Amino acid sequence: MSEGLPVGPMAADLKGKRAIVTGAATGIGRAIARALALHGVAVAVADLSADGAATVAEELGGDALSLQVDVRERPSVEAMFAALEQRWGGYDIVIANAGVSTMNRAIDLTDEEWNFNFDVNIRGIFLTNQIAARYFLAKHSADSKGVIVNTASLAAKVGAPLLAHYSASKFAVLGWTQGLARELAPHGIRVNAIAPGLTDTAQPRYGNNDTELIEMARATIPLGGRLLTPDQIARTAVFLASDESDATTGQVIHVNGGAYMP
Repeated sequence: MSEGLPVGPMAADLKGKRAIVTGAATGIGRAIARALALHGVAVAVADLSADGAATVAEELGGDALSLQVDVRERPSVEAMFAALEQRWGGYDIVIANAGVSTMNRAIDLTDEEWNFNFDVNIRGIFLTNQIAARYFLAKHSADSKGVIVNTASLAAKVGAPLLAHYSASKFAVLGWTQGLARELAPHGIRVNAIAPGLTDTAQPRYGNNDTELIEMARATIPLGGRLLTPDQIARTAVFLASDESDATTGQVIHVNGGAYMP
């Protein structure tokens, strides 16, 4: 992955840093892991799928490593970070990307569906952020404070039929991100979120295998009328992880092709 390393401020800022990306076996998480590695970052690929994480880490090569994690469970998240400290002596960048969604009418939702979305999408971010923040407060130096980037969604600003529960969980991500950012800002630790729009990934939440749903989604995107790619989201994550965004905290960066314009 070292071939084609970009030459520029972000590459200089990030080279030699250590990052962990959750939900990195596929889709947006995989793209973020690849983009960070291309900028000289040692990347830990974390995912519920041990095989998927191992495959991506092998693709990245270099210092990349794979970790299995269930972001819903505190002992699992604690073990993930402990493994990083043991292997690398610490970490500098945390990308809390793991997320899920199901589709169902609000009146038909089961408790299991509601809990599944909230347990992964917001409890997972809470646990990942909290443990990382404790480490950053205790261990980081004046020169390297630590960065947290959370993955939200267009659904965190625009509710949609069949996704009310998913949308609610992603709204919670933004509230948590802003609150944590205010607490950590005096210590120089930055916390931001990315809100991807409709992205062409393997996750079927928007019916990627349903032509009619895809066409409906494209019609809502002014910029080109096409779904975003994971790489387009990843470039924003790299920016937020780098010193190029050193005055940015508590923000949500919308990457959605103009589908939502605040």
